[in-house]
Amino acid sequence: MLNFLPGSILYFLSTTLLIINTVIWASLISVGGLIKMLLPFKAARNGLTGIMNRFMWAWASCNGGILYLLADIEWDIEGLDNLDKNSWYLLISNHLSGFDIAAQTYVLRNHIPMLKFFLKKELLYVPFLGLGCWALDMPFMTRTSPAKLKKNPKLKGKDLETTQRACEKFRDTPTSIINFVEGSRFTEEKRIRQDSPYRYLLRPKAGGIAFALSAMGEQFTNLLDVTVLYPEVFGKDALYEVMHGRMKKIVVRVKVLPVPQVDNKRYFSESAYRVDFQRWLNDIWQQKDEEIHQLMQKHNTASELIAHEKKPSDN
Repeated sequence: MLNFLPGSILYFLSTTLLIINTVIWASLISVGGLIKMLLPFKAARNGLTGIMNRFMWAWASCNGGILYLLADIEWDIEGLDNLDKNSWYLLISNHLSGFDIAAQTYVLRNHIPMLKFFLKKELLYVPFLGLGCWALDMPFMTRTSPAKLKKNPKLKGKDLETTQRACEKFRDTPTSIINFVEGSRFTEEKRIRQDSPYRYLLRPKAGGIAFALSAMGEQFTNLLDVTVLYPEVFGKDALYEVMHGRMKKIVVRVKVLPVPQVDNKRYFSESAYRVDFQRWLNDIWQQKDEEIHQLMQKHNTASELIAHEKKPSDN
């Protein structure tokens, strides 16, 4: 609606509105988390958790409203038909930008439980966001480095035990856990540095998925393979582009897959077992890379046709 305004004004407006939106809902969620600590009954705590998840739903919906207000975006979405808000999902996705979380929570908010993340413990101290994520029962992890494990072998397996205890809270409430398996946002420089075999993706890392499956694998109903793409700004900072009103299209594809079985004892002790699991993930990433390639070709073809139609006639 307001995308006729200069990019600098759109950036100021979008930044202001996104901060206000996040502060309001994160504050309400945080207050709910503090109240939940005082509730003596499990049923009451679960009910309050449902209310706080609705607050996160409102945050995602308001993000979509801000996009509608400031940008003229075409949403191209497929794969939402067979999803269920009363199920448990492990979601894996490519990672292009800090905008991915806002886009995916908005697209999926009415189809699956609100997304939750495995977070580094340091993020607990980020104003508003850290306390809000804690109140939503998102697991904060303290990863033990190989150096510490070598110095103190008794620490082996403690990370998994801590995560399993944190995920106990998800047994009573349908939950979606998201994992960006590339471990970092895509850039062409990173792709080249990794010598990635993919055209539009970094190399996937299987450890995070194996960790999540080891912690709560029996609870997941399905694995969701999500592909997100911003065709005309691919390779650029999508968050920066959308806040300047320059993003025109968002593509999301969702595939429902069976949950792979992971024997955590074998995964963390047998290299051959890890190789097989990594090969399974590489196959998914190869298919994702081909899908993105076809989507990019489709977008480029459509753009060329539009440009051709806009050219003045030779007659």
